[in-house]
Amino acid sequence: MTTDVKPTAHAVTAAAVMGLLPARPRLLALGEPTHGEDTLLEVRNDLFRQLVEQEGYRTIAIESDCLRGLLVDDHVRSNRGTLDDVMERGFSHEWFNASPANRELVRWMRAHNEGRPASERLRFAGVDGPLEITGAESPRQALTALHGYLSARVDADLLPCTADTLDHLLGSDDRWTDPAAMTDPARSVGRSPEAGRLRLLADDLVALLDEQTPHLLATTSREDRYRARLYGRTATGLLRYHFWMADASPARMARLCALRSSMMARNLLALAARGPVLVHAHTSHLQREKSTMRMWQGPVEWWSAGALLSARLGEGYAFVATALGTIRHQGVDTPPPDTVEGLLYGLPQDRCLIDAPRLATALGDARPAPRVSPWHGYSPLDPAHLAGHDAIVFVKDLSRD
Repeated sequence: MTTDVKPTAHAVTAAAVMGLLPARPRLLALGEPTHGEDTLLEVRNDLFRQLVEQEGYRTIAIESDCLRGLLVDDHVRSNRGTLDDVMERGFSHEWFNASPANRELVRWMRAHNEGRPASERLRFAGVDGPLEITGAESPRQALTALHGYLSARVDADLLPCTADTLDHLLGSDDRWTDPAAMTDPARSVGRSPEAGRLRLLADDLVALLDEQTPHLLATTSREDRYRARLYGRTATGLLRYHFWMADASPARMARLCALRSSMMARNLLALAARGPVLVHAHTSHLQREKSTMRMWQGPVEWWSAGALLSARLGEGYAFVATALGTIRHQGVDTPPPDTVEGLLYGLPQDRCLIDAPRLATALGDARPAPRVSPWHGYSPLDPAHLAGHDAIVFVKDLSRD
């Protein structure tokens, strides 16, 4: 393949990214094709710093538990808790809290916010639900926090239940978090009578939150209202997720993946309502095309959060994919020359920003072959998706020297 890709390449800067976009996005999504690589997180950190300093961005969101993320946000905005404690408890995946690059991000955000007025402070957010492909958390935290917020601010007679009723219906958290429920629907409590009643109560609590908006606007802070709505979204989303965990139909895993994407999308829309956001997550969560995965029960397809957000926001959503040359410590060697990664590997830069639409035009109908990874933890760039990318960040080599 002789396509000249040099004219499509730029330095990886915020200005260059913005220059490739048709409009200033409310959500700028940076997808990574693998987790646990600090080099990719360092690229993200550099881009976020530039977006803050040059483009007025104030929020970064990552693929981590939205409730745990509140601990990190409290630290960077108000210096609550120690850095060590926040890194231990504020992230939902082990590759996040053990990451030096994530630790540096939190440290830098806290230092940047020091002495600044609240309106200028940076925000941190997790956008994932309190769940993972291996299971889901109890809805206790979200439900009790929402109930507590409302019970302190509205007449008790308006509440659909007491805190004791919630506690009784929730029972032991171990019932909700049983890991066997992911592969055995019969082990899930999601369709028990108690769970059914909790779904109705959660819906009533969210409705009450909406009904009391004028009162709550006058009596509580914007931050408290934002968090109450986050608790409401999380409670209803988790209960819905548990309900479908108890489903034994062939569509079960597709439904669960779609529900997770929907929770992410709703969290990101709420963040974007407060200002522009850089979101960093796996490409499968942020791409515009349908996502696919092969699981124990066969192939699964669903619309990603990025697809949902692109449909909702149009040019207000921008997606930048990340492509890699090598991950030699995982057995991923130099890409074949007839792949997109192989073409980009011939560029002299270690990191560069690629104009994806221009690259797609240069390639024309003769699209390169899809790269095949020998390691399941890495998802190569799909040549068929180039038209759905606004840009590509290419990183030549990942190493752990």
